[in-house]
Amino acid sequence: MNSRIELIRSRLWKCLAATMLLSTLSGCSSLALCLTGIPAIPAHRVPTEYLGRPRANMQEITLSRLRQNPPKIYQLAPNDVLGVYIENVLGQPDAPPPVNFPQDGSRPPSLGFPIPVREDGTLALPLVDPIQVEGLTLPQAAEAIREAYTVKKKILPEGKDRIIVTLQRPREYRVLVVREEAGSGGATGGSTGGGGVGGGGGGLGVGNSKRGTGATVLLPAYENDLLSALTKTGGLPGLDAQNEVLILRGNFHDAAERDLLIARMKACQDPCECEQELPPDVNITRIPLRFYPEQVPTFKQEDIILQNGDIVMVQSRERELYYTSGVIRGGAQPLPRDYDLDILQAVALAGGSVAPGGTGVGNVSGSGGYGGNGGGMTMGATPSRAIVLRKTCNGGEIPIRVDLRRALINPGERILIQPEDTIIVQYTFAEELYNAALRTVSFNFLMNGLSGQGIR
Repeated sequence: MNSRIELIRSRLWKCLAATMLLSTLSGCSSLALCLTGIPAIPAHRVPTEYLGRPRANMQEITLSRLRQNPPKIYQLAPNDVLGVYIENVLGQPDAPPPVNFPQDGSRPPSLGFPIPVREDGTLALPLVDPIQVEGLTLPQAAEAIREAYTVKKKILPEGKDRIIVTLQRPREYRVLVVREEAGSGGATGGSTGGGGVGGGGGGLGVGNSKRGTGATVLLPAYENDLLSALTKTGGLPGLDAQNEVLILRGNFHDAAERDLLIARMKACQDPCECEQELPPDVNITRIPLRFYPEQVPTFKQEDIILQNGDIVMVQSRERELYYTSGVIRGGAQPLPRDYDLDILQAVALAGGSVAPGGTGVGNVSGSGGYGGNGGGMTMGATPSRAIVLRKTCNGGEIPIRVDLRRALINPGERILIQPEDTIIVQYTFAEELYNAALRTVSFNFLMNGLSGQGIR
């Protein structure tokens, strides 16, 4: 009996020595480092400002805020084309006014000769000075023309004039809409061909993760707003798009000056002389689509009204990823846009396990527990330590330690995953030792069984 105990004890000491040697060779500079792992702050002691806010607390913006309120009566502006008939000036008494039928059938027929409203908001008509019609309705424009011919110039007798003004073609605004949403599976993780960002074959594919589209749209008057532009180019941004839409205004010169300013800030080497913050760009309007209750957007209606040459930009969320490594499959995974992902869910999505799948009895025979990078089931304990490397706003990084087993029963340990987080799942030293001892004992039992020798 004593010989059996001594034999088992010697094998356990050999296992412990081998485990310590392997830990040292694998990168541990000291036994204390092997025992404690990567220095990190426990999750329950991390300041709340580094934990992130739940996305579930955000609310959707009301869609009516993305469109403009049209006036009850159409008001004229540059690029409108009017149908004008002025008897004895534009048209003869014995000839009927010309009739124009719109090809698309969206408007009623118009009478008169086509006269465009010029860029300065005036009409150029024969024998009279330019007539200002911008902001006027059609009846008001007709009255302004009548006054020019009968009162100011007295070309036509008052009371016997025959003047007709109709809207022949309403003005349109040419807008460019650029959308970067994924079109080939980038939002669901993985792309054709099986190529992932990281190893293990299971990350977010980057080869086909984004398919940008661009379209030039013509928006009629009083429909030249953000909602109309998005509707004509595929609808509202999807789950793989940012929570805001950019409206870029201005000209080439403004854009060139901004590029030079940003380049100068990034190239500066002296932090005392460098500009620290980029000044607000008056040529870029940011329209949030989701927001927290205390951050209600304050943009005005004129901010979502589009003019000729404006660019509507819908950016992709492909950079909102988290990364996994350690004993789980390495790679990159996309973060959801509209709901939260905690540490347990993130590990599960990466193919990891935070608890054994069985009752634990199977571990004795070598059938329970979670394996390493291969993702298969092996004998032993499952890894229970996770280190989350989180980037801070000042460019630094803070390591957060999470006990995965404790997180199963304590919701306070389930920190929310943020963009650019790196999750490293590890075994604790006790788990490594247990697994090594279990493998050694199982190996000895197997060898003894094959050789026909037992422990005596």
